[in-house]
Amino acid sequence: MKEPPAVTAALGMMSPRGTHNASLWSKALRRPVIALALIAFLIGCGTAGFHVIEGWPWFQSLYATLMTLSTIGAEPENQLSHSGRILNVGLIFLGLGVVGFAVATLTQAVIESELGSVFGRRRMEKEIAQLKDHIIICGVGRVGRRVATEIAARHIPLVIIEQEPEKARWAQERNLLCIMGDATSEAVLRQARIEYAKGLASAVTSDAQNVYIVLTARGMAPHLPIIARASEEAAESTLMRAGATAVLSPYTYAGQRMARMLTRPNVQRFLDVALSSLSGGDLDLQIEEVRVGGNSRLAGANVVDTDLRRGLGVIVLAIRRKDGSIAFNPGPEQTIWPGDFLIVVGDSGKLKELEVLAGV
Repeated sequence: MKEPPAVTAALGMMSPRGTHNASLWSKALRRPVIALALIAFLIGCGTAGFHVIEGWPWFQSLYATLMTLSTIGAEPENQLSHSGRILNVGLIFLGLGVVGFAVATLTQAVIESELGSVFGRRRMEKEIAQLKDHIIICGVGRVGRRVATEIAARHIPLVIIEQEPEKARWAQERNLLCIMGDATSEAVLRQARIEYAKGLASAVTSDAQNVYIVLTARGMAPHLPIIARASEEAAESTLMRAGATAVLSPYTYAGQRMARMLTRPNVQRFLDVALSSLSGGDLDLQIEEVRVGGNSRLAGANVVDTDLRRGLGVIVLAIRRKDGSIAFNPGPEQTIWPGDFLIVVGDSGKLKELEVLAGV
């Protein structure tokens, strides 16, 4: 599967680009820290020097040092002895150098920060402009974040659309492509290259806004799979009429899952185990869909002739035909045709072999 242009492992792992960014931040902070340390060291030396040479109290010595370094030169510098004046001359020259270095360093840090922000934004815009066969996620609240995490874990290109800065920062911290804007806007969806996307998830918290997003997206991409979130049951039919391919309610899903855990706990445990690997679980087991190509040796063969179970250790759970019908638990005499999708379960290595065999 193709690597995304800009996806950090969303479960706390740093990507090469994330490591590079951290290195840049480390270098950018090093010079200001050195400058501040030099200023503190100079103030400490001057204070100790005046205290020892002139016999002044610590606060008066500190005050005299600050007057010298700030070039104000007020009392008590005019009361210095010959040795104190020598120290003061040294502080003046060193202070000019250190303060000049500090000012130059802080100015450079500000400029580099601004330039980095501009160039980072341009780089992200360039990467978004090259996206193809990607997923668009509208909104990264609790549901949207989970969607983004799952898709990023599967190394599928994605771009997030979010208009709240705090939520957008979550995506930016994980180095995910993010567009700040309103997903109901045609211009924003066009910027996310909706015409080249392979799917869209509308996961904002407002049902009304989800309806507007689905209506806009469906008008721009008539054949795009669109999955929408619904908070209220009444919104599900509205979203379907607006053009959503499927509508999911997190509350309905949670209720169904709780019911299965109470009434059929072993079924739910199996589903959890089977699906956990999609998010990086310990068991190397995945449920996957594999499209059969026209030149594949699987095309035109019966299930029993493919010998997938004994040869690859892959179990065919269902076959989705081109007309949309699904044959669950297909018998050995079922024929696999070009364009069919095999819904299979097996370890990730064997599934990759099946993808090659199927001509993907």
